Amino acid sequence: MSDMGMQGGPVAPSTAVGDFAGQNGAYYSAAFKRIQDTTGFAWSWNTMAALFGPIWGAARGVWGFFWMFLVLELFALVQLGRGLWGELGSQQLAKLDRALANIAKREAQAAELQAAGDAAGAEAKLKIAENLKKVAARAQEQADLAAAEATSILLIGLALLLLVKLLEGFYANIAYEAHYLKWRAKPQSQQAGIRTSSIVFGVVMVLAIVPLTLLRFTVTNPDQVLARLTGGLFGDTIPVTHFPVEKEYFSALSKRGDAGFDWAADNFSDAFDGITAGIRWFLDGLEILLLQTPWPVVMLVIVVAASRLAGLRVAIFTAASLAYLAFMGLWELSMITVALIGTGAILCILIGVPFGIWFGKSRRAYAIAEPVLDFMQTMPAFVYLIPIIAFFGTGKPPGVLATLIFAMPPVVRLTALGMRGVPETTKEAAIAFGCSPWQLLFNVELPLALPSIMTGINQTILMSLSMVVIASLIGADGLGALILESLQYAAKGQGLLGGLAILLCAMVIDRIAQGIYRKRVGGA
Repeated sequence: MSDMGMQGGPVAPSTAVGDFAGQNGAYYSAAFKRIQDTTGFAWSWNTMAALFGPIWGAARGVWGFFWMFLVLELFALVQLGRGLWGELGSQQLAKLDRALANIAKREAQAAELQAAGDAAGAEAKLKIAENLKKVAARAQEQADLAAAEATSILLIGLALLLLVKLLEGFYANIAYEAHYLKWRAKPQSQQAGIRTSSIVFGVVMVLAIVPLTLLRFTVTNPDQVLARLTGGLFGDTIPVTHFPVEKEYFSALSKRGDAGFDWAADNFSDAFDGITAGIRWFLDGLEILLLQTPWPVVMLVIVVAASRLAGLRVAIFTAASLAYLAFMGLWELSMITVALIGTGAILCILIGVPFGIWFGKSRRAYAIAEPVLDFMQTMPAFVYLIPIIAFFGTGKPPGVLATLIFAMPPVVRLTALGMRGVPETTKEAAIAFGCSPWQLLFNVELPLALPSIMTGINQTILMSLSMVVIASLIGADGLGALILESLQYAAKGQGLLGGLAILLCAMVIDRIAQGIYRKRVGGA
């Protein structure tokens, strides 16, 4: 592939441009010099870029040029395809065919009724036929108008394609000069010269994108046309009337998924029951402690604990929040919610912090776990409820498990981040003074990583809160059930008061936890 320019004669290329461009280095040396010496837009023409368009960009490794002009050329080619072979009036012609069939049917019925002596019925059928003839006439007129637009659409497509080719020719050297500057800064990260692999990749991309897109936008029934083209490709396993396959794979895989869940639930039921029993035991203990004890006693203990652990301001806020719950008659529901949030958050911390420490020390382990954490954190929360119900049933323990899956990634990630943020020099100094691995972990690494860990705990508490309402869908009681009832019956006031109660519960837990940390840091 050679490149030609508007320059009068060859200019000796500089060593850098020659090494970069490879083939036709003299042309690109002159073109780059003109671009660099020009203030504003530099008029530089590249004939090969105008002819080959995106393929030129792929060959030279200018992928921004490749994708931009592939899209622009594709838009112009779609207009050309619509003008050349697009069935512009096909929908109206189909409507016309249906109308003509109905007209013939109505006229036949009218003839039968006339022969039977039912003149009134025959007249009604003929009236319907006359109305259908008007519909058919309008459909024919619209089909003729659509067909007449083919020439104008074709001309528009030609004009667009010519404009795109001009843009490619004038912009190519500017884009390639910018690519050259990137290559000068980081030679190893940018392609220099022409690569066969890049050409092959560009051609494959064009062949994969352009034909299917043209088929989609220029043919009335693209799926049927593609099915005819690929009729024998898949044998008898896929119906040729449906391409791409719509429900066949989905149905088969969903049935296999159902069978897999049933098999796991049957064969590991004892393990699932054991997990459910352990969570229920812990959750019931918290609920008994919070519900069976008179609420003034619980309130007093919590306020005193907040004062001793987090300070007077947090204690005052805690007292006001608990008073709101009590005097609104939401104490019992709130304590159930606190038990759910507390159980979920405690389990997240007990499991997540050790994993975070491990991942912070082992980059290989974190690289393996990171996709799992991404899946746990980005999968919609409602999706968690499907396997939870399949394996653990409904009720409060499954709600805690759903909270555990959704809320644990932040504490794992931020604990690992805090561990990796501990300076190596500090650890080396501690080891030089004779610290054992356990002493290094508990006396050096964890204290220095504690701000990040506490941020992770804060995020875990807030995400546990967000699961309270969702967990109520599978039978988890508490304030979440109150919000769900408010949604079902559009009880706006009830929903707002219940939402405020959930917010106060979470803020009390978070303020106490953060207050403990701040008091410890201040005391230190």
